[in-house]
Parts: sequence; C-alpha cells; structure tokens
Amino acid sequence: MFESLSDRLSGVFDRLTKQGALSEDDVKTALREVRVALLEADVSLPVARDFVKAVQEKATGQAVTKSVTPGQQVVKIVHDALVDMLTGEGDPGALKVDNPPAPILMVGLQGGGKTTTTAKLAKRLKDRDGKRVLMASLDIYRPAAMEQLAVLGQQIGVDTLPIVPGQNPTDIAKRAKQQATMGGYDVYMLDTAGRLHIDETLMQEVEDVSRIAQPRETLLVVDGLTGQVAVEVAQEFDAKIGITGVVLTRMDGDGRGGAALSMRAVTGKPIKFVGLGEKVDDFDTFEPDRIAGRILGMGDIVSLVEKAQETIEAEQAERMMQRMAKGRFNMNDLKMQLEQMLKLGGMESIMGMMPGMGKMSKQMAGAGIDDRMLKQQIALIQSMTKKERANPQILQASRKKRIAKGAGMEVSDLNKLLKMQRQMGDMMKKMGKRGKGGMLKQAMSGLFGGKGVAGLPTELDPKALEEAAKQMGGKFPGSADGLQLPPGLSGFGKKK
Repeated sequence: MFESLSDRLSGVFDRLTKQGALSEDDVKTALREVRVALLEADVSLPVARDFVKAVQEKATGQAVTKSVTPGQQVVKIVHDALVDMLTGEGDPGALKVDNPPAPILMVGLQGGGKTTTTAKLAKRLKDRDGKRVLMASLDIYRPAAMEQLAVLGQQIGVDTLPIVPGQNPTDIAKRAKQQATMGGYDVYMLDTAGRLHIDETLMQEVEDVSRIAQPRETLLVVDGLTGQVAVEVAQEFDAKIGITGVVLTRMDGDGRGGAALSMRAVTGKPIKFVGLGEKVDDFDTFEPDRIAGRILGMGDIVSLVEKAQETIEAEQAERMMQRMAKGRFNMNDLKMQLEQMLKLGGMESIMGMMPGMGKMSKQMAGAGIDDRMLKQQIALIQSMTKKERANPQILQASRKKRIAKGAGMEVSDLNKLLKMQRQMGDMMKKMGKRGKGGMLKQAMSGLFGGKGVAGLPTELDPKALEEAAKQMGGKFPGSADGLQLPPGLSGFGKKK
C-alpha cells in the first residue's frame, strides 16, 4: 500500500533533510516534486494542488527558518497536512451500532468485494466488540451469492439468514429485520446486489431496502485499484442514497493509493476500513496518522505492537521469556518465533511498520530474505526429531545430512540456521542478565503496557514502549548500526 508514492516522497525528503539551511526556492522545488508524485499516485489534480498550497504556506513561514533542522520540519509539516487530508469526522473505524438490532447496509458495484467485506466486518464486530451479528444476502442476481455469504458465515462463526428462494430484496430485508429483533442480535448486516455500473434499477432497489431497514451505517465498498473511478462512484452513491463511510478493498495490490488520498477531500466521507488481502483477517481500520507515517517512511510501530498483542498468546510468551532469560533458546523457541513473524504478516509487513526500515525491506527481498526463507527454516526445524530440537548441540554430520535431505535443503543452509540459533541464544542470555530485572523483561513489559506478559492489558502503554525502545538503543537487539542480520544469512536457501 502506497509503495510507489512512499519511494518518491522519501527521495525528495532525503535531499531536504541533508541540507543545513533551506531557502524558499529549495522548498518550492521539493513541493513541485511532491505534487508530481501525488499526481502519479492518481490523486486528483484539485486535491494535489490544495495540498501543496497548504504545505507551502506553512513551510515558508518562520517555523522553518528558525528550526534547527529545517528539512525535518518540512517533513513534519507534510505529515500533518497528509493527516488533515485523510482525517474524517469522529473516531476511525467507529460504527453507530449502539441500539440493537442496529442495521448496517453494504452497497457498491459488482466485483468490489462487498460480500467478503461484509464477512470481514462481521468477524471484527464479533471478535473485537463482542457483538452478536446476523448477516443477510440481498443479492438475488449473482449466481451462488447467497451461498457464498453462508459459507463465509460458517468459517467465521457468524449466523446468516436462511435462504428462501423466490424472495425479492425488500422481502429479505424485512425478514432479516424481524429475525434480528426476535433473535436478540446486536447488529444485522445487509449485503446488497451490485451492478457493473450505476443505473436507476440498482439505486431504486437500494433506496427501497434503505427505507425498510433505516440503517445506522451505509458503507460503500469500492475497489481501491480503480483510483479516481472509486472516488466518482462514491460521489454518485452519496448523492443518490447518502453514505456514511467508505471501505476501500484490494489496497494490498495498490502501490499508488490515489483513491485513499482523494476520497476524503473530494467526497467529504471518511474512509472507515481498508481491505488488505483475501483472508478474513486482512482487514484494518483506516488510521490517518498511521497511514501518513507509512507514506513518509516513518513506520507504524503502534499497529505492529497492536498486531503482536492480538496474535501472541500471553502464557506462551511468558514461558518463552523465562527460558530466554536463562539463556535457554533451542530450536522449538526459534520455530515459535519464525511462525510468529509469519502470523504478523511476514517480513515485508513487519519491516514496513518499522520506522526507517521501509527501504531496507526491498534490499532484503533482493538478498533472498523473505517469507519463503522463513518457511524453509521452519521446514528444516520440522525435519528434526524432538530430541534434536531440544538439544541442537548433538547434531553431527550424519544427522545434518538426514535433516537437510528431509527438508529438501542443503547442509550449508542448516549450518546457517544453527549459527543463527546460537547467536540468538547468546543475545537473549545477555539481554536477560543486563540491568535490574533484565533488559528482555523490560522490553516485554513495554510491549504489554508495563505489566509483564501475564497481566496483558487492553491498551498499549506508549511510555513503557518508548522506555523499552531506549533500553534497546532504538535498534534491533545485538546490532551496532540498526538492523544487522547473522553473517551468511543472506545466502540462505539459494542454490549454489
């Protein structure tokens, strides 16, 4: 998401931040490049023009000339302007579902991902907000559309309205409302039919359903890859039926992000959520400040920590921390860590959220350090016996040959993995001993709000996290100049 725009802007700001003092011409030249970058990212011309104008007014004032590092000040101004451009009213991702049963109407064109998005949002409401949700498909035209929602409902553990052949959309909406009321549901979601283009029949049908359901939220689902077309669709839907928010899908495949950047400024409607993949969990709140940080290469450490809190099991993490503090770090522990990285979205996702690491993710991918490498390492560990995993020191030549052959890898790849495990074990031992209570313990306390892993809180404690980061020196453990991978790891899995 936003890769091409992020690359262009980081090049512009790299040149700015290296200069000691900035003249008005320097700022104008940089902003001209920013405007070109925005237009190339498919941002609409009026939005790009207004954005550059707003930044220029702030950037040529006293704030920059008196700043110690003018370049960084300009980056901060651009960041704030991006946040302003993306921010809607109220809390991002907040839905008006307070009076049960609260209806949510899902609308959009065909192929935008309405049905999948309905299931993703239902799962989010069930898991995060503890709501009891009922889903109903009103799509009587697309073959197997109702069956698709029923299958998705079974996968995520959410009830769907039983299919009654021959009913029209308004009848289904009435039946959904009745069942949601009688069944004690908190929310019921109506997945309407789409068309290949906006027509009167589609709009009339949606209006009829809207009149019956009186939805608390009308969410428009649009394909982010369509760029400015998505913005035009949002304008038309809002003019005819009135929408409360937008969900942009397929944002994982959109390196430009023009629709996301233009949507709020052109339509005045907030982007509530973004779809980031095919799986039901690939669904995120659209947080303007975090998105702006990612675009400018500042990372999104808060999202990374929130993701970690969702996927890390507290008891398992505490057991692992106690073992690491004593310097006990075997192949089972390494396998758990590698699997955890994949759960967090893989190497590229994690690196994209780390401040200043966005550019390095491409270099790493070029060096063969990617999710495929993690899976190969897990395959090597799975090829070992229980005894070998618990005590890797017993691995001699014959055992190594058997393990490498079992995983379809080379013995040299296994040697690199063993070296990485030894180095990580040594590093964990040092961290466990350093300072009062251990550096490792402080880092984990920072991640889980200063309460240790067992007392997992519901909210992130930024101060504790910042303190833990300082303890680490603001870098990866064991590194001198930031990220430093174990020697020879870059060649892992590559055939000679």
